Amino acid sequence: MSNFMRSIIFKKVIEPLQNKNNAYRHKIMSNLYVKFNKEIGTYSFVLPLKTKDYNLINEIKNINNNLEKSFDNVIIKDNIIYFHILRNKYIKKILESNCFGITPPLLIDNNKNIIVEFSSLNIAKPFHIGHLRSTIIGNCIANLNSFLHNQVTKINYLGDWGTQFGYIYLGMKLAKIDNIEIQTNPIKTLYNVYVDANKLAENNPDMKEEAKKIFQQLELRDNVIHKNWETIKQFTVLELEKIYKRIGIIFDQYDWESMYTIKNINEIINTMEEMKLLKLDNYNRKVIYINEKKSVPILKSDGTTLYLSRDIAAAIDRFEKNKFDTMYYIVENGQSDHFTNLIQILNKMKLSWADRLKHVKFGRITGMSTRKGQVIFLEDILNKAKEIMRQKQLEIKTTKTPLNEIDETSDILGISGVIIHDLKQNRMNNYVFHWNSILDIKGDSGIKLQYSHCRLCNLEELCGTTLVTKCDPNLLKELEVDNLIILISQFDEIVLKSYEELEPCILTIYLFHLCKSINVAWHKLTIKNQPSDLANQRLLLFRVAKMILAQGMKLLGLTPLKKM
Repeated sequence: MSNFMRSIIFKKVIEPLQNKNNAYRHKIMSNLYVKFNKEIGTYSFVLPLKTKDYNLINEIKNINNNLEKSFDNVIIKDNIIYFHILRNKYIKKILESNCFGITPPLLIDNNKNIIVEFSSLNIAKPFHIGHLRSTIIGNCIANLNSFLHNQVTKINYLGDWGTQFGYIYLGMKLAKIDNIEIQTNPIKTLYNVYVDANKLAENNPDMKEEAKKIFQQLELRDNVIHKNWETIKQFTVLELEKIYKRIGIIFDQYDWESMYTIKNINEIINTMEEMKLLKLDNYNRKVIYINEKKSVPILKSDGTTLYLSRDIAAAIDRFEKNKFDTMYYIVENGQSDHFTNLIQILNKMKLSWADRLKHVKFGRITGMSTRKGQVIFLEDILNKAKEIMRQKQLEIKTTKTPLNEIDETSDILGISGVIIHDLKQNRMNNYVFHWNSILDIKGDSGIKLQYSHCRLCNLEELCGTTLVTKCDPNLLKELEVDNLIILISQFDEIVLKSYEELEPCILTIYLFHLCKSINVAWHKLTIKNQPSDLANQRLLLFRVAKMILAQGMKLLGLTPLKKM
């Protein structure tokens, strides 16, 4: 990584700029990139003096002051600054400073208070492959923020409120489901009774009314119904935590829609009334007019809350408790109107922080429905991926994993394949779920990332060469060295770009390029049967490449394996 050189450029060139805030300085630093100049034997940090976001043409003067010790030459040409460093000096610095750990890139305006709400299942619906997108994109965004030293709170906001609970309760009574059966398999059991009750209600208006009535009783805290609902919540979280643990995700807190019932949000409703924001519409609902033509319901005609009213209350509650700088909602494209309404209503309430809410959208997964249109649960997907990878490992003669560890390794490989197949897609795009590409070791997949990392771990263990911490760049003259060094150097740029654009695919694709460069170097820069001084230096290069690869994989939510 090139963080140390970027920090020098910031401190001596960008930070001293007069009357510029950190956001402006951050935009400048976002345009700084590194490249290798083979013809003149230097690495260069390149900074345009003018972009659509800033103009430094008349502000940068005496550029060479205090930079002589850090750079071999600094020039301005065609409104671009070039900070040149001689090749050998740069390679030595890069390899020696990243041998044992990766320092996060410089983020000027960090130490922010960030909330990431993601996954957020409804307990009446299954944890299926569609939820995976919110879960792993949200986890990656949280990881990037944490890596860059922001203070991150990961929230899972579970849907346990609304008329669907009435259907669950009815379905349980009709099927005579007891707590033991729910505890055994809560997610699938609740989903099945919910679906059955809905089907019956299609031809039975009385059942629809009964479901609404049950929910009303719950809002009024009927003792029997409330106790049943608490039991369902408890079993559901225990089951969900097993799945989250399996895919390597830990939430800081679980929030529930039921935290924001009509009793709990009366104060907010009263504030809206006092501000004269609420009106009655033709259906006797309380609504807020966003503009002359558009009204948004806040309370139903029976006085119960809606998903939007509970989201308003949740946002206000979280700001009062956390004073967040940004709160990200990782929710698919189809909910765009909901979050637009949410932010507009908070602005109508004159809450100065309303625009700190950000809806991080994503496309849908296709190709996962069965012939009967039944839902495919995420757990079943993960189990199938694990079994396929287990069979592959048993069949491949070069498998290094001991038999007693093959189940765990196969599970990590399968999960890696599923996660990377998602994260390599542009976040906004829909994509088709393909088993062949998910678990393909030769293509761009999570299996390939794991294979490259295992290969580098195996090299360190078995090459018979001592890992040194001092670099002699005179022994690293090949073009493959520079190709790998430039990719290692670009890690900072990539992490910052993924963070700024909230786009995991930027980091994912970068890691594919890194793996390809490692593979080319692997064949060219052999270690076995080489003089010890040359072998030591090549091993140091591969060691730093492994450290970068492992850090990138962790940011994406993978557990890097050492053997497979």
